[in-house]
Amino acid sequence: MKQSFTYYITLFIIKLKGLKKDFSQDPIDYKKIRKEDVREVKGTFFKKHQTRTFTILNTSITEITSNKASGKLVLFIHGGAFISGPAKHHWDTIKTIVKQTNHTVWMCDYPKAPEHKISLISQNIDEVYNIALKTYSAHQISCIGDSVGGTLITALVQRLVQKDMELPAKIILVSPVMDATLSNPDIEKIDPRDPMLSKKGVLSAKQMCAEDKDLKNTMISPLYGSFENFPHTILYAATYDITYPDQKLTIEKLIKTNTQVAIIEGEKMPHIWPFLPVMQEAKRALKQIIDSLNE
Repeated sequence: MKQSFTYYITLFIIKLKGLKKDFSQDPIDYKKIRKEDVREVKGTFFKKHQTRTFTILNTSITEITSNKASGKLVLFIHGGAFISGPAKHHWDTIKTIVKQTNHTVWMCDYPKAPEHKISLISQNIDEVYNIALKTYSAHQISCIGDSVGGTLITALVQRLVQKDMELPAKIILVSPVMDATLSNPDIEKIDPRDPMLSKKGVLSAKQMCAEDKDLKNTMISPLYGSFENFPHTILYAATYDITYPDQKLTIEKLIKTNTQVAIIEGEKMPHIWPFLPVMQEAKRALKQIIDSLNE
């Protein structure tokens, strides 16, 4: 399929912002990348719909609720290479979700590396889910996460299965990072095409987050864990994204376990393309996400 004019505008903006350069540094300059973080969201919509902000362990939760609340909850675990976020595109996505689904959304601003390691971050995600279960039934909860947000959701589900706990109704993974080692040889072929990420910087961020330098720990690399008994899983994979080769391996594992899985592949799309502004392909992908949340 031919890419839209807005696709090329988006690639130009990504290049102009120097994201590829930032993610080609070792060590990665996490303080510079954090300058794009947006923690206090503004605007009329959020003033009207932001019902409360509260803390679970070290995680700040911003709850956004529609005036016509559906009774369902979306746990939104944002990406940012474990070192940053949330960013403006995350809040824009949440605004669209609340408007078009009437679901309540919890934006989960969890602790970041290098100040915190994956074990503490995972403990926070587990507790967020546990607290959610005190208000919502598991079948009323969906989880959505981009990049390492997808990592954290996948690893959360693996732990829930191990503990024989109730699972969310569905999980939506947008360009999830499934293997922190980035050792898949196919990554080297995609790296020159990826307009946003580079192996060197992403690997540096993972090393900052890893517990005892163990990049194969399933908390940070869920590809090495089990995919048995997963809930309905929807995975968005972009072919011009260095995380794509490990997503393909994940899909193979999900299919082998007979998981109800839907794969949406973005031909020539960059990392987390459904959440990017301007691009027509992003708007179509986000509409698909909305439709799946409304099912």
